[in-house]
Amino acid sequence: MTDRFPAREAIALVTDEFTELRVPMRHFEPDGPLSWQGYDEARSRAAARTGEDESVVCGSAVVGGTRVALIAFEFGFLGGSLGARTGDRLEAAYAHAREHRLPVVSLVATGGSRMQEGMLALTQLQRVARQSALTREAGLPQIAVVRDPTTGGGWATLGAGCDVTLALPGAQVGFAGSRVRPPGADPAAYTAEAQVAAGAVDAVVPEGELRETLALWLALLGDPSPEAAPVPAALGAAGLPATGWDAVDRARSPRRPRAEAYLDAYFSRRAAISGDRCGGTDAGLLCGFGSGPDGRTVAYAAQCGTATRPAGYRTAARLIRLAGRLGIPVLTLVDTPGAANDARAERQGAGSAIADLFAAVAAARTPVTTLVIGEGGSGGALALAAPGNTWATPDSYFSVIAPELAAAILKRPASEVRATADQLRIRPQDLVDLGVVRGIAEHPGK
Repeated sequence: MTDRFPAREAIALVTDEFTELRVPMRHFEPDGPLSWQGYDEARSRAAARTGEDESVVCGSAVVGGTRVALIAFEFGFLGGSLGARTGDRLEAAYAHAREHRLPVVSLVATGGSRMQEGMLALTQLQRVARQSALTREAGLPQIAVVRDPTTGGGWATLGAGCDVTLALPGAQVGFAGSRVRPPGADPAAYTAEAQVAAGAVDAVVPEGELRETLALWLALLGDPSPEAAPVPAALGAAGLPATGWDAVDRARSPRRPRAEAYLDAYFSRRAAISGDRCGGTDAGLLCGFGSGPDGRTVAYAAQCGTATRPAGYRTAARLIRLAGRLGIPVLTLVDTPGAANDARAERQGAGSAIADLFAAVAAARTPVTTLVIGEGGSGGALALAAPGNTWATPDSYFSVIAPELAAAILKRPASEVRATADQLRIRPQDLVDLGVVRGIAEHPGK
């Protein structure tokens, strides 16, 4: 478990320039809206102990050169719980962000809704959700840093509901707080690290790296551009394949450059998102944002040569929709033998995940550029490809299905696989002739 440091210390971790937003305190009858005996006394003790008059501190700050609306929870004030006055402050912070076109950064540490205000406290979650939705529609980024602990409705709105969710190491994170979990529940499931593995948090960031990490995210997400991402240069073999099977051989070569090499060559710096927010991750599909070759921010979704799993498709769809809201162009790198088709993939909704990615690409609000860098295996590859703006490297192929499987479907013997590859016209130059791709990527210096 991490240290439960106060809100002001959390603010000092990320900025040296903070101006608090003053929000008028709404009037309550003695002991609050429920006349909960001892509530006023509990608030007074919390204020004396923490120096704060509510569970959240809101204001304007500069993080890494970017001005933001900053929200920081004070867990020492009644467990960082959300009450009506907390909701007033959160609403004011979001309104300030929209009025001044500022991204929102939330440093969350909360146990959930405040018992002493009953349902009035719980309905603050609806207020938060509304403000977050309005801010999302305004095209402003929202980044959360979940501290220890982040549970209940605070996790299910301010934490898990952001565009990018980061967490401090060892933080307790989950919808169920420690006092309301089922008996015998594994405590390891309610940690920041477990939430990363489950696809609900993008990354765990040590305290000493938090300011720099937030600065990078804010710089990348705050750089919209209407222009399409440039096509990456080809990094592998230069000559074109003589036959369809030659194209397959080259694309499957272990010596061929993979996604990491292309991303390293294309971006000067980048930050990754992780997880589909539905319980899964796929290490074989890399997603994030980076500074492209012309200095503009480009979102990327890059297959790594493995069979793409449902979580990978959902993460890519999440990325494309986020990029669209923020006005950032997208680059996709296609390299997969096809979608994962094992029983686990079917149970995880492979078909619906692929369908959702097709829909995200088709409805993308910013330009999508695609480069096929290796295997383009069937619909599992096509789902990531931009209609009308797909390119290919000389050591790639794109096929309706792998030649071996095509031969099997056609009831041909193994001896006819190579001929089938030729018939399918899967070479890069064939794809140009067919109008499937716009052109073949050139090598650097050409």
